[in-house]
Amino acid sequence: MLDIKWIRENEGALDAALNKRGAEPMAATLLALDDKRRSVIQKLQDMQSRRNAASKEIGIALGQKNSELAEKLKAEVATIKETMPVAEQEERDAVAALDDALSRIPNIPLDDVPVGKDEHDNVVKHVVGEKPRWNHTAREHYEIGEALGMMDFERATKLSGSRFTVLTGQLARLERALGQFMIDMHTTEHGYTEVSSPLMVKGETMYGTGQLPKFEEDLFKTTDGRYLIPTAEVTLTNLVSGEMLEQEKLPLRFTALTPSFRSEAGSAGRDTRGMLRQHQFWKCELVSITDQESSISEHERMTECAENMLKRLGLHFRTMTLCTGDMGFGARKTYDIEVWLPGQDTYREISSCSVCGDFQGRRMNARYRAKDDKALKFVHTLNGSGVAVGRCLIAVMENYLNEDGSVTIPDALLPYMGGLTKIERAA
Repeated sequence: MLDIKWIRENEGALDAALNKRGAEPMAATLLALDDKRRSVIQKLQDMQSRRNAASKEIGIALGQKNSELAEKLKAEVATIKETMPVAEQEERDAVAALDDALSRIPNIPLDDVPVGKDEHDNVVKHVVGEKPRWNHTAREHYEIGEALGMMDFERATKLSGSRFTVLTGQLARLERALGQFMIDMHTTEHGYTEVSSPLMVKGETMYGTGQLPKFEEDLFKTTDGRYLIPTAEVTLTNLVSGEMLEQEKLPLRFTALTPSFRSEAGSAGRDTRGMLRQHQFWKCELVSITDQESSISEHERMTECAENMLKRLGLHFRTMTLCTGDMGFGARKTYDIEVWLPGQDTYREISSCSVCGDFQGRRMNARYRAKDDKALKFVHTLNGSGVAVGRCLIAVMENYLNEDGSVTIPDALLPYMGGLTKIERAA
């Protein structure tokens, strides 16, 4: 959430930033709502002041034995008390209207983010590795998995409907191995603290990281009003909600390997084959809580941590700087890591690492005490996939495919595979 004080002082800057994102100008609307809020607050304060003053005047009038004036003042106080609940409700309504409007405004892009409309305007940051060269034909992951007899979409549909997958045998173990490899590497080599957190959260938790209210249709909601997490970013970031931290203890770095649940609203017809776009998938999430000064450098560090996963697996990828029109709602700057998929003959996103500034910190009321001036400031937050397990499984299958249809297991995963070096169809 943006600071209304900043918006009042930078009306043109807000609309210029929204224009870069392809959004309509909102400064005038927000300031009008803030004016309304200020007006009703002032009205209520004036009523309270007059009530207090009149109450004192009643005592003075009684002391002077001026009963007529005392009765007149008592009537005035009674009228104020009767009308104050209406004014208090007006104040609550005005504050709620402004907060709701602010909660739907996206974050301000950093100055070095390329301006553009969509993914076609993203900019290559760097490319790592080379595309594999084979004598055999590349195949898509679902063709490989079904031929191995270990990837079943029909049974998944029978169980749950579309956009689910059943993995069995060695392929299920490979998926588990990938997740364990990721969480182990991030905790032992990259300095993240592993967290096991809930998969269902309250609405205010979703609000804290920006999923609510704007993106409710993308979420799964339980019958008791909780939400299934679309990413562990929600729980990891909200670990510090409402807290006041000491700057010396920052940054905090958290990681979790969890299922994620997404309704995929608006994605009808996209990636309907295979397991690229699922309602349920495993992901290793990275979250950093930092001070204002170190969030930009932490963004580079987090992206490198995610890239290291793919380097260790020997996968070719490129890292893209997203343009203003393709960034997520809460991001100030985002790097997408796109892995090469030979079966699709294209790059596909496997990780998205974003720096959010104090956008989420303000929503969560998470602050830190600066060590120099002791001032309280909102924390800065970052999040990224380290990486999406299912998409990484797809990448391993397609990049390590052998001519006979078997899949070689990357060296980094061998310690997790119980002696297996290759996945092949059972005889």
